[in-house]
Amino acid sequence: MTPARARALYTLLWRLGLPLVAAYLLWRSLRQPEYRQHWAERFGGTGALPAPDDGGPVIWVHAVSVGETRAAQPLVEALAQAWPGCRFVLTHMTPTGRAVGRQLAAAQGGRLVQRYLPYELPGALSRFFEQTQPALGLIMETEVWPNLLHEARARGVPVALVNARLSDQSLARALRFEPLLRAAAHGITEVLAQTAADAGRLRRLYDGPVEVVGNLKFDLLPPLSQIEDGRRLRAGLGVGPQRPIWLAASTRDGEEAMLLDALKDEAGSDPDLRPVLLLVPRHPQRFDEVARLAAARGWQVSRRSRDRWDTPPAAGTVLLGDSMGELALYYGMADVTLMGGSFGPFGSQNLIESCSCGTPVVIGPSTYNFSGAAAQAIEAGAALQVSHAQDAIRALRAMANDPPRLARMRAAAQDFAAAHRGATAATVDRVLRLAQQARSAAAPRA
Repeated sequence: MTPARARALYTLLWRLGLPLVAAYLLWRSLRQPEYRQHWAERFGGTGALPAPDDGGPVIWVHAVSVGETRAAQPLVEALAQAWPGCRFVLTHMTPTGRAVGRQLAAAQGGRLVQRYLPYELPGALSRFFEQTQPALGLIMETEVWPNLLHEARARGVPVALVNARLSDQSLARALRFEPLLRAAAHGITEVLAQTAADAGRLRRLYDGPVEVVGNLKFDLLPPLSQIEDGRRLRAGLGVGPQRPIWLAASTRDGEEAMLLDALKDEAGSDPDLRPVLLLVPRHPQRFDEVARLAAARGWQVSRRSRDRWDTPPAAGTVLLGDSMGELALYYGMADVTLMGGSFGPFGSQNLIESCSCGTPVVIGPSTYNFSGAAAQAIEAGAALQVSHAQDAIRALRAMANDPPRLARMRAAAQDFAAAHRGATAATVDRVLRLAQQARSAAAPRA
């Protein structure tokens, strides 16, 4: 099948599938009502307009969800400083990504507006580009949409795939639709990859320039005030250095039950040494669900949003971190992090943030979203990998019983995070170069 026919069929399937897409949004809205909002942006391509022209271009940044939005933060901040006249349109696909982006939007004032990226409908995409008039597009990590990139190319908008990564699993899926995705890749001007391994996989689908610049997430520095607040909160709980706090961070569906069941063997230990489990689910719509799950397994649940954490947790109590934007606080409380997403088939969540806070990490077997960073952290002594939840609890207990080893891992975590910073500066340099090329190409048409 030719690329043109593949894209035509792809567009037809999108049109036919619109009722299913709407039904999916309504189903998601049962747990997260925000999915019922801003449908004109998703289906019609209309939404908030960039700030009035101040003599600078509009840079469109697409960050699909939470992780990509956090990775975009240092890049947007650095571009705003390096290019004072520019304005930003920040697009997302999920309400949680949009919620995380509000802080960035507030910090940039009127220079940054947020919208949902339209679905792959030619009319909606045309309206999106007409309204926003971007001079440059930056797509974070792995989002490749054929009609979006076709529209950008037709309008002469250069698009860079930034902080790009591609796992072996994603490559295998992409190769099943190779004609469509290779044609889509023609709309990408440049790829800035996280690692050499990512670059090699991306070259299987993209013939243009690919450069390795590192991972922007290393440059997202945690707020020191939150880390200090976490340490003070731990002290207020009355949990001494001999009683560890184990943080299960950004957990996904099924992982909490795994970890709670594996922790049962610790229930009979000395109360002064008994570990405290702090659960922080990745998605806020699951906070109540996780509280019910823990209670059904016989645990008392103390919630950050409702309870005073100012006395030592009683036996059989789990702390539930049911708040948004406070991960650094929880890392500050903890001795070690159990990294969510790695014990289920989810490819792991971001272990870099924990290391930046000086909290070493225990990761499960599934790390394909952070395979490079996970391997580097293990090699640096900042993390260790286990096969399942029971092994994780045994590893945590061994670390708790060996304070010098834990201290070495904490120092290694901070050193590891610091050693890999610098991707933002390299990315900004290349983005500014790309923008200059775009302006030079547009000059004869002016």
